[in-house]
Amino acid sequence: MPSYLSPGVYVEEVAGGSRPIEGVGTSVAAFVGLAPEGPLNQPTLVTNWTQYVAAFGDFTEGYYLAHSVYGFFNNGGSAAYVVRVGGTPGGANGDAGSADGAPAQVSGAAGRSALPAGEPRQLGKFKVSAIAPGESGSGLSVEVTDPEGEGPADRFRLVVKDGDKVAETFDVSAKKTGRNYVVTQVKERSKLIVVEEAAPAGQLARPDNQTVALAAPSTASVARAADGSGASPAVGNPGAGDYLGDSADRTGFGGLEAVDEVSMVAVPDLMAAYQRGAIDHESLKAVQLGLIAHCELMGDRVAVIDPPPGLNAREVRVWRQETAGYDSKYAALYYPWIKVFDPSTGKGQLVPPSGHVAGIWARNDSERGVHKAPANEVVRGAVDLELQITRGEQDLLNPIGVNCIRSFPGRGIRVWGARTLSSDPAWRYLNIRRYFNYLEESILIGTQWVVFEPNDQALWARIRRNVSAFLVNEWRGGALFGSRPEEAYYVKCDAETNPPESVDLGRVICEVGISPVKPAEFVVFRLAQFSSGGGELDE
Repeated sequence: MPSYLSPGVYVEEVAGGSRPIEGVGTSVAAFVGLAPEGPLNQPTLVTNWTQYVAAFGDFTEGYYLAHSVYGFFNNGGSAAYVVRVGGTPGGANGDAGSADGAPAQVSGAAGRSALPAGEPRQLGKFKVSAIAPGESGSGLSVEVTDPEGEGPADRFRLVVKDGDKVAETFDVSAKKTGRNYVVTQVKERSKLIVVEEAAPAGQLARPDNQTVALAAPSTASVARAADGSGASPAVGNPGAGDYLGDSADRTGFGGLEAVDEVSMVAVPDLMAAYQRGAIDHESLKAVQLGLIAHCELMGDRVAVIDPPPGLNAREVRVWRQETAGYDSKYAALYYPWIKVFDPSTGKGQLVPPSGHVAGIWARNDSERGVHKAPANEVVRGAVDLELQITRGEQDLLNPIGVNCIRSFPGRGIRVWGARTLSSDPAWRYLNIRRYFNYLEESILIGTQWVVFEPNDQALWARIRRNVSAFLVNEWRGGALFGSRPEEAYYVKCDAETNPPESVDLGRVICEVGISPVKPAEFVVFRLAQFSSGGGELDE
């Protein structure tokens, strides 16, 4: 208490009895991927597309980070942290002759080839030739094997090897009308080879399982790869460890542990590495498990998971349940990939959906609130889908947590699912998980003033008052279920939750229960026929 020594009027400022709790933000995304320039392993905040380009460069053919960030902002995102992995600090990665397929001088491998430099080799009804040299000095080879799992007779796996090392892998089809047609897939994604038709379309067939050695590329082929008319320049070739990183060194996912604002995380270029053969199925799963573990450890963010490309509905179901088998309330999976316009090539490009979905989450939070399921929302920028999902196919995918993206006549391409990858029914819906993240973080930050206050009944009453004032506003905003506040939530902080032995340990325990609203996922109208005369239903 201040001392009053002379007569007069004194004015004092005192702390109010109630300190309002403010809701935290839920719309900040984090992207981990590859870029031609920019800070390495350093979470960098960008609030618009122009800032991203200034820091990390523009679209790069064969990589998805730029497309994902662009899709995030285009769909309503307002802030994102970008972590660049692979490459060298500050500039584009890849010296001449790198394994990434960057431009290089033709190596001595040409002298050991039975064919002139750049001469194509026959692969059944197709021709294949190298457009960039490898670094091993042993030359490139192409191996045809059976696809993983069962598939149509026209499907096969094309593996590009640099010496004994796998450089690129493609799951493709010999059917020209198929979405995974080998010529198209290799043209869009490979930086090392090109495949051409060697027979009319009606005679094209799957090549036999075999291994074909390739002649070294000609100087002209290397030049085409360098100027962008062939393979795109490399921007990095990180392995699984680069994505996982280390929390002590602040690399990979570990660098995001120090950024409290992040509420959603995506790794779109993981699929680019998988398509190039830089990582295999096991490494892909390891990185996605590491991403999920990061979100579970932090407890305030959700992972947006991409499936591998080129999977049909049956194959993605097998991948989800048997290959991946993820079970987490801190992760959500979206399928299929979406097609967007690629300014770097001037044509359509299939990209993982995670960046666009993260933008939809942010838009939904801003327009409706985090309590509303981020579904039945248009995917801005999507011109097509990798595969048109039917209702019957979604009947198989939705129960196992695969959120489908579908095209509806007259309504555009929309997200048509809002589930987590959890097997626990209590955490089935994505909006429930994200809303709890929001509540927990808001209450945590909004009650920091409680620390070191006298632990008595007056403190408990103030805590009840503050938390209740916050929750009643949430109820009025439609986030909690119930016709009255008493039905929507309760706050208990009294002598029962704080017995003497707990008080002696310096603890204050406040129990909060809420009844969150759940999405109307299945809307059923029951129609019956009745006679107009008596108004009775016809049996």
